[in-house]
Amino acid sequence: MSKKLMINLLGSACLIISGLSVAQTYPDRPVKIIVPYSAGGTADFSARQIAQKLTEQTKQSFFVENKVGASGTIATNYVAKAAPDGYTLLTNDTTYAMLPSLFKSLPWDHANDLEPIAIITQTPVVLVVPENSPLKSLTSLIAYAKVNPGKLNYGSGGAGSSTHLAAEIFKQVAQIDASHVPYKGAGEAMLAVLSGQVDFLITAAPTAIPQLQGGKIRALAITGEKRLSTISTVPTFKEAGLPAYVVSNWFGLAAPKGTPTPIISKLAAEVKKGLADPELRERLAKLGAEPGGVTPAEFKKFIQKETVAWGAAAKQAGLNAE
Repeated sequence: MSKKLMINLLGSACLIISGLSVAQTYPDRPVKIIVPYSAGGTADFSARQIAQKLTEQTKQSFFVENKVGASGTIATNYVAKAAPDGYTLLTNDTTYAMLPSLFKSLPWDHANDLEPIAIITQTPVVLVVPENSPLKSLTSLIAYAKVNPGKLNYGSGGAGSSTHLAAEIFKQVAQIDASHVPYKGAGEAMLAVLSGQVDFLITAAPTAIPQLQGGKIRALAITGEKRLSTISTVPTFKEAGLPAYVVSNWFGLAAPKGTPTPIISKLAAEVKKGLADPELRERLAKLGAEPGGVTPAEFKKFIQKETVAWGAAAKQAGLNAE
């Protein structure tokens, strides 16, 4: 064995031992989970649910910090440039997979500068309208939009967000035109529906269900193969006459590139453990969310696949990188 190869092997062994040692004591201080959007949306909800479980399990504080703006790129860049020590994490989501299709350049390496940890939740999306809207069904909304092109407006969690692209795909599939009104997160977009500032919103089910159950908005259709038991009167898009509309959202956890593998593995195991809790699973199910918990390697492959799929969707919807 050459001297150079031996030195490299010894160096690698030292890094592994060092990483294992760090993982044994991790976390020994509070951990910050950055959410790219305002409070009230499903990304924020997912982050807070898993933060609570991680806090309970590790006996160390995991807390959420909302850092909004620029379709999530401000928060993502912040985490990508943070120290790779496991104490600054990101709640990434479907929008993350869209970013390369929406921006000609990003201030971080989209494919390499974040270490995927695990999917927290996956959810269907639901099209909602204000409670007093005259549009009582998906068919009536589409029919009105075709007769009055551009007159309807829809809210989103920001230009380039999953709520934005979900609506753009809906417009294309339904062959209608509607005007976009961006907000700083799905929570703010939901407030716009509640106040009647926008005509409709397509958002993740957990953002909508509490308002639906309170009778403050109405849902016209939900994605997925079957209805949700918690809002069983809401038809699927297929039942409502638009079977070609198939969209869903996911929300995960990621760390800066270079975070020691043992820490990534420990976090993934803790997330999986938290998501196995019956009480949390029941809470998620009531809001139409399914727990994730895949391995970091599986999550990485999933993001790569999603990036390709949403890139094709953006191109099909006529959205160009800016």
